[in-house]
Formats: sequence, structure tokens, C-alpha cells
Amino acid sequence: MERKVDVVVVGGGPAGTISASTARIYYPEKKIVLITESERGLIPCAIPYMLSSLREPSQNFTSYEPLKSKGIETVFDRVVEIDRKSKVVLTEKGDRYGYEKLILALGSKPIIPPIPGIEKKGVWPIKKDCQYLEQMVSDVRKSKSVLVVGGGFIGVEIADELSKIQGMKVSLVELLPRLLANSFDPEFSEMAQEKLQSSGVRLILNTKVEEFLGNGHVEKVRLSSGETVEADCVILGIGASPNTELALKAGLDLGKGKGIWVDEYMRTTDPDVFAVGDCAGKRDFFTRKDAPVMLASIATAEARIAGANLYKLKVLREVKGTIGIYSTYVGGLVLGSAGITETTATREGFEVRVGTAQVVDRHPATMPGASKNLVKLVFSRESEALLGGQVAGGISCGELINTIGIAIQKRISLTELETLQMATQPCLTAPPTMYPLVLAAQAAAQKE
Repeated sequence: MERKVDVVVVGGGPAGTISASTARIYYPEKKIVLITESERGLIPCAIPYMLSSLREPSQNFTSYEPLKSKGIETVFDRVVEIDRKSKVVLTEKGDRYGYEKLILALGSKPIIPPIPGIEKKGVWPIKKDCQYLEQMVSDVRKSKSVLVVGGGFIGVEIADELSKIQGMKVSLVELLPRLLANSFDPEFSEMAQEKLQSSGVRLILNTKVEEFLGNGHVEKVRLSSGETVEADCVILGIGASPNTELALKAGLDLGKGKGIWVDEYMRTTDPDVFAVGDCAGKRDFFTRKDAPVMLASIATAEARIAGANLYKLKVLREVKGTIGIYSTYVGGLVLGSAGITETTATREGFEVRVGTAQVVDRHPATMPGASKNLVKLVFSRESEALLGGQVAGGISCGELINTIGIAIQKRISLTELETLQMATQPCLTAPPTMYPLVLAAQAAAQKE
């Protein structure tokens, strides 16, 4: 059976659902079908919190009912082939959907390194599959000793969550000399490390996993240092790679970063096929180099661009690249990063001015709920354009880093931040006399 529709979206994650919802807003007369393999969705960023903070894994699962209320049909099936010549997608159940426009929101898959013993039971890569995650959580909660492999965001957040489970022995192994090394400068990495260690997590840095040992089920892990660590459960938090098999089979091009090549409006080499989210290639905002950043926030921004511009370029894309903006929460400490770190800027050859400020986010500092926030800003030395920023402190840092992200996107200068006009209130913000973004900009201005 072949059905003719206007727009087919393949993938039910954040990128897919927002693509479909945006297309409905801009093209209300179009017939939109979203095809996804699972009848339940989930919030990918909250996967670590399924281990402890959420009582049941199902509390992180979502429904596709909101799409139905918008007149978007959801089909639970797997797309196995795209016939671009006939403009048809074929599914595992044997159905065919003819399309005018096709959006690929295929997501990513966990990286599985060729480590001996990795196939053993008890070794859990992070997969965005509800049933799989329910099994993983059940296994982890029964364990006495868990080893987390990877010191990026997912690994750090998982280790922090596991540290809340009474009686569990938690270790984290990272190949690099420090945690969160790709997104933060050393002083911010050290804060995360101190928080995890104070929660009882053992950090094993600058070390490689050599082998998973055990009779069918993992029991120990052998490290490059020669040490063997006991672990009846292992969680792999070492990143993901774009899902591109379907696109490759259809003859679409990949970029240098192995994601599907797209232009500024998320169009692939076929003008009627769009790609968004983790499966689509990314380019750095400053250098235009490949930027393998996989975040739901970026995926949904791309989805809104694709959904709005399916038939005509209705929404001009002003951000010509991926900034890379992150936040995490470790042991009560908020860490945020946007744009280029000082470490990355130096490596790339930028001449920079750096300014820091540490200010309490209430005034007076004796107000209830006050936290001391550290802000670091990185500017181009000559143009004085803001290149990046990092924050650490209380809950207010979660939105403070978003403000820095906007400033980077709009290429705000050092002088503009020095003269920033802001709303302040004793219960809500730092004082106007000591606003952290202003103080950090002034500190950078004083550097020769």
C-alpha cells in the first residue's frame, strides 16, 4: 500500500517532533506524518536521572499524543529505505509513503569501542530506547560496584547520580587528564572533580580501559595502569556517532564529520530532503570546522529551521554555525559553557583577552538562597568580540550561560557588555553595582 502525504518526518526524538510541530505552524494545510520505531518517547538529557532522582524510569518517558492534537499523524514503524527518485519511503511493515518533503531526524547511536569483553552482560552503552533503559536501570540499581567509562557530560552526570545510591561503590575512568576537558578550562574541570570526589566517586583520570573481565557477566575491569577494578556493572558514557546508514543508502552525502551534509537551512544534497539533530553535520560558529556537538537544544533549533523552510525560505537563519552551549549540575554545582574556552582559543591561534568575576547572585549576600557565582569571559583581543564564556555556581547560572550564548550569537563586544543594562532585584540577581557579566568584561578590558 502506498499513501501520498505532503511531509514525512523520520524519527520521534526532539528533532523529529519539533520539525513536525513547526511544519504544522508554517504549513497548516499540509498532511504531515511522523514515523518512529517506539510508541514511547523519552527526554534524552534526563537519562542519567533515571538512575536515582526519578523514582521510576517511566517518569522520563513521553507520549506522542500532543502531535495528534495538532493534526500530525504518528506511525509506529521503522523506515528501511528511501527511494529519492520516486519520492517514497518504505517501512519494515511493508508500507510506502510518498512525500513532497522529507525530514530525517535519525538521531545517533552510542560509540562501542573495540575493548575485549565489551559484549559481556552488565556492560551498558547508553541507548535511547525506553525498554532497554528500563532494563539498564534495574540492573544498575541491583549492583554494588559500578564503573562509569567517560568523563564528559553524560559520564559526570551518571556518576553524580550513582553517588546518591546508598552503599554503592562508584568509579569513573577518563582517558584525558581531566573531566569535561572539551567544554571547560581547567579551573572549572577541577570544580566538577572536587564535587564528585566529595560525594565518594573515585576518579581514575588519564587512564584507558583495556579489558572487561568476568565469566559471561562483567566482574572486573582491567586498566592501562595495570590496576584491576571490581565492577559488577559498567556504564559507557563515551559519546555517540550520527545515524547515517539510511541516508547513505539513499545516496545522500556526508560532511567531513560523518554527519549528513546540510546547508544553512538543513537541506541535504537533495533539496526535498532535510536532516536535523544528531544525524546532521555541524560546523563551528567561529572556525567552520566540524563540530560534533549532539545536544537536544541544538537539535530543536535545527528542527525549527527545517520545519519553517520546507517549501519556502520563511525564516532567515542568522546563526551560521554551532556555538556549543552546555550546562550541567554536579553535586549541587551548576557549570555552564558557551562558545570557545580559553584553552581552545589558544590552540586555534586566537589572540584573546580574558576577564573573570566572582559575585553572589543576591543582594545583599546574606539573602536566603544566595550562591557565589564565578564568570569567565573570553574576548578577541583586537575586535573585542565575545568568543566564549563559562560559569560556575548556583541555579542562576543555568540562565546566565544562556545570556552569554545570546551575546556570542549577536557578536556583542566587550564595550557593550561593560555598559549592559539589566534588571536586578535583591531576591533574584546580583546587585547592579556588581553584575558579574559587567565585572568580567571590565576585568578583560584592563588586560593589555
